[in-house]
Amino acid sequence: MFGANLTIFHPTVFILLGMPGLEIYHTWLSIPFCLMSIVAVLGIGALILVVLSESTLHEPMHVFLSMLAGTDNLLSTTTVPKALAIFWFHAGEIAFDACITQMFFIHVAFVAELGILLAMAFDRYVAICALLRYTAVLTPSTIVKLTLAIWGWGIGTIFPIIFLLKRLPYCRTNIIPHSYCEHIGVARLACADITVNIWYGFSVPMASVLVDVAFIAVSYTLILQAVFRLPSQDAQHKALNTCGSHIGVILLFFIPSFFTFLTHRFGKNIPHHIHILLANLYVLIPPMLNPIIYGAKTKQIRDSLAHMLSRVGMS
Repeated sequence: MFGANLTIFHPTVFILLGMPGLEIYHTWLSIPFCLMSIVAVLGIGALILVVLSESTLHEPMHVFLSMLAGTDNLLSTTTVPKALAIFWFHAGEIAFDACITQMFFIHVAFVAELGILLAMAFDRYVAICALLRYTAVLTPSTIVKLTLAIWGWGIGTIFPIIFLLKRLPYCRTNIIPHSYCEHIGVARLACADITVNIWYGFSVPMASVLVDVAFIAVSYTLILQAVFRLPSQDAQHKALNTCGSHIGVILLFFIPSFFTFLTHRFGKNIPHHIHILLANLYVLIPPMLNPIIYGAKTKQIRDSLAHMLSRVGMS
C-alpha cells in the first residue's frame, strides 16, 4: 500500500495564491505591477526597435543590449500576466505542464541574463583595452557563437530540472503560496525525497553566478587599470562613461537577486509575503529600468530615438 502511494502522480492543476498574507491588498498591488509592466514592455520594445532600425547601432554592444532587453521581456511576460490574473480575477489555476513551462523559462532567462552581462563586460574590455583589435575580435560570427553559447548554457543547465520535477510524486496539496511557479516551490509539494532538487537548484545557479561574477570582476579590474593609464582626464572620463550604463545594469541585476536569494535561504524571520513581494519586484524592476538606464546614459541611443520620433512626427 505504501508503494502504491508513491506512484508518480501529477496533479491536473496547481493553485497559485499570489501573495499569501497580502490578499486584501492584491487590487492595490496590481496597480504598480501593471504600470511597471507597461513601462517595461514599452521601454524594451522602443529599445529593440531603435537598435534594429538604426544602422549606426548595429554594433556588438548594442546587439548584446537588445539580447538583454529581450531576455528581460521574457522574464517579465512569463510572470506578470499570471500575477495580474490572480490579483484581478482570482485566477490562480495553472496546469501542471504550464507551471513547469513557466518555471523553465523563468530560470533560463535568469541564467541567460548572467551570460549576456558577462558578454557585455567582455565587449567593454575589448573596446577599452584592445580597441585596435575590436572589429577583429568581436566579429558577427563571434557574436553568433556567444549567443548560442549563452542560450545553450541556460537551456542545458535548466532542462534537467524538468525531469527532476516530473519524476516526483505529488500526493500532497497542489497549492503554491506564490504568484508564479519556481523550482523549489513546486518540488516542496512532492511527497518524496527532494534532496537532489535542492542541491541541483542551489549549486547550478550559484555556480553560474559565481563564475560570471568572477569573470565580470576580472574584466572591470583590467578595464580600470587601462583607464587610469590614459594620459588625460577627459579620456578617462569618456572611457568610464562608456562603462557606466553597463555597471548600473549589473548592479540592478545582482543586488536584488543576491538580496532575494539570501533572504529566501537565511532570512527565516522574514515573513513569507515579503519573500514573495521581493521575488515579484525582481522580475519587474530590472526590465523596467534597464532601457531607461541605457537610454539616459548612451548618447547614440538617445539621438537615434529622438531621430526616429521626429520622423514619426513628420509623417
